[in-house]
Amino acid sequence: MAEARGKRPSLVDSAEQALRDWLAPGRHRTGDRLPPEHELGEMLGVSRGTLRTALQRLESSGEIVRRQGSGTFVADVPGGTALDEGLERLESYSSLARRRGVKLSVRDLVIARDELTAALADTFGVQPGTRAPSISRVLLADGEPAAIMVDTVHPDIELPAERRLQRAIERGDMVLDVLVGQGVPIAYANTRIRPRLIRARERAGKALAIHGATAVLELYETFHLTSGDVVHHATDLFAPSVLDLHVIRWLEARRPAQVNPGSADGREAARRGTRSRR
Repeated sequence: MAEARGKRPSLVDSAEQALRDWLAPGRHRTGDRLPPEHELGEMLGVSRGTLRTALQRLESSGEIVRRQGSGTFVADVPGGTALDEGLERLESYSSLARRRGVKLSVRDLVIARDELTAALADTFGVQPGTRAPSISRVLLADGEPAAIMVDTVHPDIELPAERRLQRAIERGDMVLDVLVGQGVPIAYANTRIRPRLIRARERAGKALAIHGATAVLELYETFHLTSGDVVHHATDLFAPSVLDLHVIRWLEARRPAQVNPGSADGREAARRGTRSRR
């Protein structure tokens, strides 16, 4: 790009970047049709020739597909997912990575004991200002930036010595792995997901090597004991094409299926079921 060469970007460069930002992953779906060229030109404020050159560049990079007589369409976002998670099962990202053959590591690791915000203190059921362990880092998948992770652990939970904890996190273990290894009886997690638009100049954008404006996934998770008490809070910001989330849903079964309907017990169960439906 002209900016990388220390020159002022041309109209074509600017049009290309504006289109790339507009087509950022998460804003459009594969196969979406773009407006006609004259409308795009008016939107960008450039001539038809400038627009066509910018579109040719995006076509060459595989970001759009142009079909004669049909129009211009959004193409597949390059790159496959590194992690594939089913939200119906609580599994750490390190386990997901092993199954996909992805090597995890970290950079910019900071382990501290910080004062809790009012919101986090309320989540943990402690007084605001209470200090709690905090672990932040940039997660790398096969050496490439994959996520920004910030974990906060309940102040009453005893973690391994800092050097041991550092070694575990540096080799790609999650805080969930550490807590389970310490015998913390985590039963379930509550996960909230929202899209977030970040730009290359932002701190998060630089950490994830984002180019232009890009939609990413932000996950908020609380990990609970069987009592419902929260022992761990995590905020994760995933780069595009790193995490593929999916959920399995099922219809509720009112009662188990009868194994032997012809038996006396089976006939009595059927009669009870019939009476309950009247």
